[in-house]
Amino acid sequence: MFTKNESKELIEVLTYVGDNLGPKINELALKVVECFRNGGKIILMGNGGSAGDAQHIAAEFVGRYKKERVSYPALALNTNTSSLTAIGNDYGYDLTFSRQVEGFAKKGDVVIGISTSGNSSNVYKAMEVAKLKGCYTAALLGKTGGTIKNVVDLPIVVKSNNTPRIQECHIFIGHTLCELVEKEI
Repeated sequence: MFTKNESKELIEVLTYVGDNLGPKINELALKVVECFRNGGKIILMGNGGSAGDAQHIAAEFVGRYKKERVSYPALALNTNTSSLTAIGNDYGYDLTFSRQVEGFAKKGDVVIGISTSGNSSNVYKAMEVAKLKGCYTAALLGKTGGTIKNVVDLPIVVKSNNTPRIQECHIFIGHTLCELVEKEI
């Protein structure tokens, strides 16, 4: 039976995002704008529901969010099942994203990892490789930010222990990012 508890909890977590994460979201938007203006691309990744969020945000940049405009270069590393399964089989699941970052990323790109726990080892390893390649790294995280918060340039942590609420806030942040970038460019 539906109760208002879930919507109340979402409002509480979104209020936290609005009260605390705005400056970090603005910082990420400015980095994305700079990246696009300099001919770079956005690379996103995540597992499970976070994979869906990465794919969704990439699609908003490539297609459009609200405005008719040119396509912005963005890709989600979790969408190519042949790469994921080949890398997972040949090298191990922990390297599914780092191997792709090694192949696709270049200096000046923005690499965004999404992890509700903040502890996804394949996202962590991809952030390490992205930094070595001279990329700006950011992560949408949950709970306490986990280990990933320590390896990225910009951790954006939704402080909740409820995975669905974290994911709902991550897509809100992704949409807000798209809107800020469209307005700025």
